[in-house]
Amino acid sequence: MSDTGRVKSEDTPFEGGPMDGRVLPVLVGPTGHPPKTYRIPVPDPDGGPPTVLVYRRVPRGHSKRLGLTLGWKYEYAPGHQAGLKWPWSKPDPKRDTTPDGTPDDTDG
Repeated sequence: MSDTGRVKSEDTPFEGGPMDGRVLPVLVGPTGHPPKTYRIPVPDPDGGPPTVLVYRRVPRGHSKRLGLTLGWKYEYAPGHQAGLKWPWSKPDPKRDTTPDGTPDDTDG
């Protein structure tokens, strides 16, 4: 690994998806943890918009006695939604419909 000076990184394994089995150095924040989600843009060979692979941070394991996290790994999350969900945000239109696309009429 090259010298990054004052920037700290941690070798983090990836599981699932196209990056399965690879270990990459991931920058850690001020708390010493890598980011909760890791997005990898993959360019389209036909020149279209890039595909973004999304990985979610999960604990690598826990200690027996205190249950402390022993490190982190990333798991592939193909349907992960980007962005924050605020209470005042508009509801997702896909959630308010049945599988065939019609509105869910549970109110009678």
